[in-house]
Amino acid sequence: MSHERDDSLWVKPTNPDPGQTLRPKLHGRFLHITDIHPDPHYLYDASASSACHRKKPRKETQRAGYYGTPFSDCDSPFRLTNLTLDFLDKNWASEIDFVIWTGDNARHDNDRKLPRTMREIYELNRKGVPVVPSLGNNDVWRPNDIINHFSSLWNSFVPFSSYQVFRRGAYYSVEVIPGEIAVISLNTMYFYDSNKAVGGCEWIEPDDPGNLQFDWLEVQLRTYRQRGMQVWMSGHVPPSPGNYFPECYVRYVELALRFQDTILGHLFGHMNNDHFFLLEAGDLQFPSESTVVPADVSGTRDWLYETLVKDFGDLPKKAKTEHDDYGVINVAPSVVPNPYLPSFRIFTYNITHAHNSASLKKDKKKKGGKEPKRKHGHRRGDGDKETLCKKKGYENSWRCRLQEPWHSDPEAPSRVNTLWSPLGYAQYYLPEGWVVNKTKAPKFELEYLTHSPDVLHPGVTEAKDGFQYPIPLKQLPKALRSGNVTSSKYAPYRLADLTIPSWVGLARRLGDPLKAKLRKRFKKYMYMGQGL
Repeated sequence: MSHERDDSLWVKPTNPDPGQTLRPKLHGRFLHITDIHPDPHYLYDASASSACHRKKPRKETQRAGYYGTPFSDCDSPFRLTNLTLDFLDKNWASEIDFVIWTGDNARHDNDRKLPRTMREIYELNRKGVPVVPSLGNNDVWRPNDIINHFSSLWNSFVPFSSYQVFRRGAYYSVEVIPGEIAVISLNTMYFYDSNKAVGGCEWIEPDDPGNLQFDWLEVQLRTYRQRGMQVWMSGHVPPSPGNYFPECYVRYVELALRFQDTILGHLFGHMNNDHFFLLEAGDLQFPSESTVVPADVSGTRDWLYETLVKDFGDLPKKAKTEHDDYGVINVAPSVVPNPYLPSFRIFTYNITHAHNSASLKKDKKKKGGKEPKRKHGHRRGDGDKETLCKKKGYENSWRCRLQEPWHSDPEAPSRVNTLWSPLGYAQYYLPEGWVVNKTKAPKFELEYLTHSPDVLHPGVTEAKDGFQYPIPLKQLPKALRSGNVTSSKYAPYRLADLTIPSWVGLARRLGDPLKAKLRKRFKKYMYMGQGL
């Protein structure tokens, strides 16, 4: 059986000339897909303990399913990856404006009897990658053996202006809507604390690969801001204290908050489960000696959930919240059913008056005014920064070196629903029964959406002809196709949009122990119902 296929959706170049003025019709949607992990050695009915590579042991009860093995350590058979790409090509290719793919297009190296080879990794990436791919930790043979191979593999996706930078470090930016929206694709391997070949962004090492990438990122964000553009940040490993070297994490948080008025959001993968978390200004402060170290729950299955609801519960009250101090990281679940179920997301964003964006930019510049000042209140870290930065062991921390003013704006698309603001997403998945069924091809189903049901259809005073449906009606379950629906099991969060205030509000609700029903739904989506 041949695994070759026509992936026209995924290999089409989308790096237009910067001077291009023609713009295709916008749909106000894009796809986020991550962690596909196709495995050419996957064997149907093999034992799960062999990574689904061998029949033995025969007595083992968990066997490899036809389209994958949910809740296991097995990667994706080509049947699943092809099914997913075919489904997206048929159902979504004509409904979206761009694709963000956040890495890991090779199988895990979890079978010592069948080690992953360099040739296998690069050949899998040749089979078809989305429009704006990011490098994943399983896409490389050695963590930094990337430049020559991937500069050739991704030549169609990297704009000419970014090509030399990509050859240096496998990071780049693409204007997915020329002159309006860019996607920055980061090489998070330079920040990932499992990569012992890099220096960890230490201030005393300016030529460390992570520092060089952050220096480049700062220039990119400053340039896009000067041009009045908006940016989606994307990468494989999400920025958290548990994933990044400490100094790399500090640099990411500082840039995310400094350019809050330019960054629409942050999209990542790697973790393989559905969740979000907040970047906070307090992370840039030194912890005080009285800071309580949280209990170690990393050995439990629910450690991530427990950590998040604890963090959310520590948020300040609504009246005391300064939204300048926050950024939101969205981590999407994976296509590979390892260890959960195959999924992808369709994001919607505001394109109202997109045809008139040039004049809107001029109006904003005319309003001008002074730059919003960085606010210094409501920090979780409360160590004496001024004193500590004079002490040995502290003075060379990035916390003591980052003094640039922040750019935040209550009217920015990341803060209020306006042109280019993210509005919501719909998450689709393959239920467990579909994945293991050999007799019938699986169908992706809506798992949930962040929107409120009443925004899925035109209001009483709105004309149907001109209404921009967030999700095409044919991609909704029958229960949501009626305009009379006001509540639904598919809409647990009922967010007005995906701006920072909306996410902080959801986090605050999840941090409330009295919101047991909402917490249960959040946990269910995080673990795809496993063990609940």
